[in-house]
Amino acid sequence: MIEYIKGKLIDLTPTEIVVETAGGVAYKCLISVQSYSAYHEQSATEVTVYIHHYLREDDEQYFGFFSKDERSLFQLLISASGVGAATARIMLSSLTTDELRTAIISEDVNRIKGVKGIGVKTAQRIIVDLKDKVIKGGGADTSSATLIAVNNSQVVDEASAALVMLGFAKTAVMKAISAVMKTHPSAKTEEIIKLALQCL
Repeated sequence: MIEYIKGKLIDLTPTEIVVETAGGVAYKCLISVQSYSAYHEQSATEVTVYIHHYLREDDEQYFGFFSKDERSLFQLLISASGVGAATARIMLSSLTTDELRTAIISEDVNRIKGVKGIGVKTAQRIIVDLKDKVIKGGGADTSSATLIAVNNSQVVDEASAALVMLGFAKTAVMKAISAVMKTHPSAKTEEIIKLALQCL
């Protein structure tokens, strides 16, 4: 399994990225507009592309992502009934990862069906299939999140649960709480929630 491809950026369009590795092999990967914008803003000649290898009997493609977080959500989306890789890429091109998670958690059918190719039934199915998983942190990569002191774990858990219930995406919540705990390490649950809301 390929985790990522790292190398020289050869070509970048809103739908594709081509990266040449040290061995002289160039890989073409399908990307979302979200990833395109991130690579475009980065303006780097050396890039890292996180990979989802899509393999079927008659088709083989590499889907590339600027971040592990976007890839994790893509993989969660394609696990939903009626959502294929192409549809998931369109969803990630139309909405940011946080916007998608928030729409799923808040059961915002209209926001989801606003994506081209997504009808009411598919939007409802995505919510039914994925809401609980997203609330529990599914489809999010938190490996790079700042670690929070163990002695604060209870208040952090309480604050995190409250903010997720308010409709914020778990990944965004944890990033906000991590930022709060850096400057207010002894904050109580209510303080963490108020300060985190300012970051979200």
